[in-house]
Amino acid sequence: MRARDWAIFLDLDGTLLDLAASPESVFVPKHLVETLALLRRGLSGALAILSGRPLRTIDRLLHPLLLAAAGEHGAVLRCADGAIVETESETVVPAGWRAAIHEAAEEWPGVLVEEKSHGIAIHYRHNLPAALPIMTLLEALIAERDDFQVLPAVMARELRHRTVNKGKALTTLMAQQPFCGRRPLFIGDDVTDEDAIAAATHLGGLGLRVPEVFAGEPVRVRAWLAELAGTFDGTPDQMGE
Repeated sequence: MRARDWAIFLDLDGTLLDLAASPESVFVPKHLVETLALLRRGLSGALAILSGRPLRTIDRLLHPLLLAAAGEHGAVLRCADGAIVETESETVVPAGWRAAIHEAAEEWPGVLVEEKSHGIAIHYRHNLPAALPIMTLLEALIAERDDFQVLPAVMARELRHRTVNKGKALTTLMAQQPFCGRRPLFIGDDVTDEDAIAAATHLGGLGLRVPEVFAGEPVRVRAWLAELAGTFDGTPDQMGE
C-alpha cells in the first residue's frame, strides 16, 4: 500500500517529543516541524496530532505549523478545515474538584498541577511519594460520579470524563476529508493512547506503540517519520500491509 494512501495520527509527549522534567520544559528537536510539514503535504493534509495537551500548547510547540489536532485527549478537536469542535460542558472537571486539588497540592512540594479547559492533571515526577495520596484524593473526588475517571500517565494522574478519548477523536477525523477513505496509522507511547490504537485497528489500520516498535525512544519515531517524509519527492513510496 502506498504511503500516500495512509492517514497518520501522532501522539506528542513520549512519541514525537522526549519526556521532560515538567510539561513546560519539553524540547522540540530541530527539523521536527519541517518533517511534519513535509508529511502533511505528502499526505494531502491527512496528518493529525492527538495529545493530552491543550490545543494552544500543541500549536505553540509546533509553531508555525497548524495541524488538524485533538487537544486534551479529544475534548477539543480542530478539523483539517480549521473548524473547532468541543465536547459538552458536562465533560469539564467541576470547579470544586479543581480547588480541592490545588489546595492539596500545596502540601506536596514539587507536585505540579496542570490546568486544562476540560480536565486537570497532577504531575509528581519531583515527588514520587506523593503518588499514593494524589491517587487517594482523585478517587475520593470521583467516588460518587462514575462519569469521570482517573487516567494514569507517566508520573502523573489526570481527571478525565469517560466519554473523552483519542479513539473517538481519530474516528471523527477519519469520517472527514482529507482523512476519509484512507487507512489510519496511529503512533503513541502510553495507556492514554490505547483508545486511538484500538480505533485505528478497528478501521483497518495500524496502531504502533513506541515502547514496542521504536524501543521507547521518540528519536527513533522522528527518524522514521523523516525517512517517510523523504519519500514524498516523486519517487515510489510504499508502506507495509
